[in-house]
Amino acid sequence: MSMTDPIADMLTRIRNACGSKHRRVDMPASKMKSEIARILKENSYIQDYRLVESAEGHPVLRVILKYAGGQSVIREMRRVSTPGLRKYVPASDIPRVRNGLGMAILSTSRGVMSDGDARKAHTGGELLALVW
Repeated sequence: MSMTDPIADMLTRIRNACGSKHRRVDMPASKMKSEIARILKENSYIQDYRLVESAEGHPVLRVILKYAGGQSVIREMRRVSTPGLRKYVPASDIPRVRNGLGMAILSTSRGVMSDGDARKAHTGGELLALVW
């Protein structure tokens, strides 16, 4: 069965693993998911990520979660743009998540980037997710 929104599935798997205090979470790999994991690592929301092979030979993205004081660093992750309703923002309207304490993830013409990087590059795009 095909999945209609693999990015929402990724965010849900990470949310569920953080809620259950798991050390890591595995999911089917894709370039977009790897880029989102890279941004989460650059902004210190996860400890690490890597691509591994599953028993069936398919690539799997393994995300190592990060905890501080017994609590997950990721408090909440929310999908904004969905396959049924895309949400595009110009560079001037990129949201500030929790007054700068959180981060937005955008898919731009220059690749997937965080809200701060998109503001510096003066480029807008599809608002994928909000993380805080």
